[in-house]
Amino acid sequence: MNPFRFFALAALLTLTSCAGYHLGGQKPSHLQGVTKLAVPTFDNQTLEPRLASVVTNSLIKQIQTDGSYQIVSKEDADAVLQGTITRVERSQFRSFRQNVLRTAQLQMRLTLNYMIKDTASGRAIHKGTSSAITYVILDSNVQNSEAQALDDAAQRLATNVANEISEGW
Repeated sequence: MNPFRFFALAALLTLTSCAGYHLGGQKPSHLQGVTKLAVPTFDNQTLEPRLASVVTNSLIKQIQTDGSYQIVSKEDADAVLQGTITRVERSQFRSFRQNVLRTAQLQMRLTLNYMIKDTASGRAIHKGTSSAITYVILDSNVQNSEAQALDDAAQRLATNVANEISEGW
């Protein structure tokens, strides 16, 4: 074998494996041992009906899409992700020109406190608070508009939490 080819191949292999880059998720160091995660329905401290199941399902779907954790029952899990929905805030984002008291576009903020507990010891291994904001243009059916906004906020919140527990940011 030609020595030039040998050194070129060795240099190529060395340079392509440097800098610590690799494919796949990079979990935070304190969550490296967790591969199976249970996500029971979150607690809801707001007055919004069915919001806990919407947020929980959105987060489960996002974690499954991310692929960093396998969603399992509590009995089979390495850790349990528990959450409490603490706030739903509504505020006027835009008003009508003719009547500034009438809302044209609504801003909604959804806030979640969550904790990941180790199933073996029961101690908390990760805690966090996350919130998500969404905007909705109100139409004649205000309840339907708000329901769509809450669903969008739940999906944004799920993305934020899934990124934090699977990527660390």
